[in-house]
Amino acid sequence: MELLHRQVLALQTQRVLLEKRRKASAWQRNLGYPLAMLCLLLLTGLSVLTVAIHILELLIDEAAMPRGMQGTSLGQVSFSKLGSFGAVIQVVLIFYLMVSSVMGFYSSPLFRGLRPRWHDTAMTQIIGNCVCLLVLSSALPVFSRTLGLTHFDLLGDFGRFNWLGNFYIVFLYNATFAGLTTLGLVKTFTAAVRAELIRAFGLDRLPLPVSGFPRASRKT
Repeated sequence: MELLHRQVLALQTQRVLLEKRRKASAWQRNLGYPLAMLCLLLLTGLSVLTVAIHILELLIDEAAMPRGMQGTSLGQVSFSKLGSFGAVIQVVLIFYLMVSSVMGFYSSPLFRGLRPRWHDTAMTQIIGNCVCLLVLSSALPVFSRTLGLTHFDLLGDFGRFNWLGNFYIVFLYNATFAGLTTLGLVKTFTAAVRAELIRAFGLDRLPLPVSGFPRASRKT
């Protein structure tokens, strides 16, 4: 019964999403969704580019390593080479990665069951969500500084982690982020093109399913 209840909730959620998509105006379908996709593509590509530049800085200059605040007065020195414009870009990238981290956390198979549901969330599940969000928000400053998204030095106890001075850990952290993000970006934005090519050549009508390519529905 519990499994059937979850399936019904999943179908109801999918139905609501499909209804919203069906009722979307022409401006939303033809302008809003493409602009949102372009913004996501731009932000993801900018994040990967920033991390790639930070990897080069790690190989060239030791000062690129994350460290604690060392007597630099706030507001007197710009932490971005582009001035105020660069600072705004850093804030946007950090906010984007914060949102994407939360979305990725709740989309993972391990923590998908922890996602709160409307009028159907237990108190222990609410406490678990609060703990997880607290851990994610606490890790955001170290996460941003380690990836080189900002050159703002870590304040307080954030700059006292021993592993922040280990070049190999920081380098591997940056390389893993850049590699996995690039792989996800290529897979996501090329899946539609690959699927259309499969349909154009008629391979979707083969008796054996083609792995990784969604079949075209008859309604489409």
